[in-house]
Amino acid sequence: MGFWDSIKKDIKKGIDEGIHVVKEGTATFMEKAEHFAVEGKKKIREFETKQKIQVQLTELGGRIYDLMERKVATPLSHASVKPIIKKIDSLKEQLEKIETKLEDKAKKGTAKKKAKKKTSSKAKKKSTAKKKAVKKTS
Repeated sequence: MGFWDSIKKDIKKGIDEGIHVVKEGTATFMEKAEHFAVEGKKKIREFETKQKIQVQLTELGGRIYDLMERKVATPLSHASVKPIIKKIDSLKEQLEKIETKLEDKAKKGTAKKKAKKKTSSKAKKKSTAKKKAVKKTS
């Protein structure tokens, strides 16, 4: 094999390796983008649910105020108030489910990060030990 063939082979190998790295990076990027999109949607659902609760609480307060103005003896047990309270309870349950999912996801993410740190610190210790061993033999 001549000099030019050797150079050409090395260049082709470098290009192929570069393409492989780019493909891996793209795949990783797509996974991360999908993950953040899902998390973003969950956060939006959480925010929207909180807004719905706020609207219902405002409605409840207005209804109770009106009933108090009319001197109703037990405004909380009035027929116009009960459906609002049920709606608030339903929204509260939805919010708790959403928050639980977000917390579970956050705990899993934290556990993965800790596992990566442990793995990388073990690798560093091994590499440091190898360097020391090489220095001793030199």
